[in-house]
Amino acid sequence: MIVYEIKMALINFIHHIEKELYFEAHEILEEIWHKAKKKNHPQTLLIKGLINASISFAHIKRGRKTALKSSKTTIKSYYRYKDMCTPSIENFDIFHTACSTIDRHRYITLIDGDKEQTTLLL
Repeated sequence: MIVYEIKMALINFIHHIEKELYFEAHEILEEIWHKAKKKNHPQTLLIKGLINASISFAHIKRGRKTALKSSKTTIKSYYRYKDMCTPSIENFDIFHTACSTIDRHRYITLIDGDKEQTTLLL
């Protein structure tokens, strides 16, 4: 049952990331993460990394003064766990798609007055 729930949550997560609904994407995975929490289990840690990646994008989207700094700190969790996305993990295909989606969204456009700058988040 939980394997199916994780798969559906990841599909929903990807959909929300593609629509730049980063906070909502974070909420989707956080709910399933609490249900699946197993200390140091690769799948659980990978979900945690995806949650942190999406929330780092949400920080930037909100445009707070410290957004870029806090985002760079938060997304480090994603990079710490991303390598756990291997063919041996359950739901590998959808986890791989989720990681690829995050990687495509690492390029953030910052607008400051008339200036627009695209930056890579780590």
